[in-house]
Amino acid sequence: MFRAGQEPTKATGVLDRQDVAEARVAARRGDALWPIVLSCLLVALALLLVWQRLRVVQLGYVLSTAAKLERRLEQTNRELKLELGSLTAPDRVETMARKRLGLRDPESKRVVVVP
Repeated sequence: MFRAGQEPTKATGVLDRQDVAEARVAARRGDALWPIVLSCLLVALALLLVWQRLRVVQLGYVLSTAAKLERRLEQTNRELKLELGSLTAPDRVETMARKRLGLRDPESKRVVVVP
């Protein structure tokens, strides 16, 4: 029942009942420690797996929200491109220049043709 490296408590090398009982208790204490350690490791593993699953679900929600935002921004971008095209159309620019700014066609003698 003695472990390697331990010396008997009596100088004579003879063990009495108390020494044997203490050795058995120490051995039982060490043997009882393994199930506790194993149980703690299993609980820690279970908590890690639960945390990992929750993180996956949370990231799924974030990804879904980001995808919705991307679709909405793409739609807004298409609408703004259409609006830009209609606002910069040559016919509209000419009409606005004539009405708001009072511009008109130049006289034919003022037109210079560049080669």
